Amino acid sequence: MQTRNKILDDISQLMNNAVGVAQGAKGEAETAMKSWMDRWLADRDFVTREEFDAVRLMAQKAREENEALKARLDAMESAAKPKAKPQSKPQAKPRAKSAPKPKA
Repeated sequence: MQTRNKILDDISQLMNNAVGVAQGAKGEAETAMKSWMDRWLADRDFVTREEFDAVRLMAQKAREENEALKARLDAMESAAKPKAKPQSKPQAKPRAKSAPKPKA
């Protein structure tokens, strides 16, 4: 009976070693894939979240400044307009017809 237990113990140890090797290979594959993805993303010139948020805030501030300047310009234009009544355009005088040119 002891021989049989020895064989089962050996098989059990072999299986445990195989599982350990498989887990090690899985860890190495994950590490290799992660480093490959990091290199690939770095080559693509993607922006980070912080850079994106900073540019978004700058654009929002520029829009707000643009709206404020537009309101200020509209106020200046309305203040600069004269309050006089609109004048009617003088009507053009009818032209006299010119004499036809003689044929040569």
